[in-house]
Amino acid sequence: MNKHVMEVKALAKYSIYVAFSDGVEGVVDLGHLAHKGVFQSWDKDDLFAQVHVDACGAIAWNDYIDICPDNVWLQLNHLTFEQWQQQDWSVHATHQ
Repeated sequence: MNKHVMEVKALAKYSIYVAFSDGVEGVVDLGHLAHKGVFQSWDKDDLFAQVHVDACGAIAWNDYIDICPDNVWLQLNHLTFEQWQQQDWSVHATHQ
């Protein structure tokens, strides 16, 4: 997708604000991940508040917990991957 996270910060419990290089920005609720698998660690030592962009460009909390920024970008744009893929292919088809 080639969108880069420019800013990320923790807000209310399990919500983050994210701003992307293409101007897309907004608040994402990650509550559906809380208390599951590795995300159980969010409640320890106030880890959720330590969200940042890691060296690979992922939205991360530490070396073990991160989420893909592409999925967050899709969510902020109210798109599924399939919808984005169709939209992207149609743009490419008109330029060939």
